[in-house]
Amino acid sequence: MVTRNLVSVVDDDEYVREALPDLLRSFGLESQSFASAAAFLASESLDRTGCLILDVTMPGMTGPELQLELARRRCDIPIVFITADADESLGPRMLRRGAVAFLKKPFSEAAMIEAVNAALDSGRDMLCG
Repeated sequence: MVTRNLVSVVDDDEYVREALPDLLRSFGLESQSFASAAAFLASESLDRTGCLILDVTMPGMTGPELQLELARRRCDIPIVFITADADESLGPRMLRRGAVAFLKKPFSEAAMIEAVNAALDSGRDMLCG
């Protein structure tokens, strides 16, 4: 069985794709970033991802659409959603669909690390596919 300990970051914002992996690595976590949901789905990292940090609003496939696609593929990766969107109903909806956390930008380092650790703990050794 493959241990899924990679934290994958999917966000169209270049700053987030650079800053979040740096933060995660500073806490000893392996991380990789992707500019789009399609790039993540096409990657070899899919089967190694134990936590997905996922932006809600992106061009092409949105974060919630990727969440549904992963469910369709029976790929149960714990998700930490991040967003700058002001829609207050979005967080509860994503959590009801199974997300581990929903963080509004800007979020604290402590909140992110806590959410990622909870996601990794909840998804240890789950299979994708």
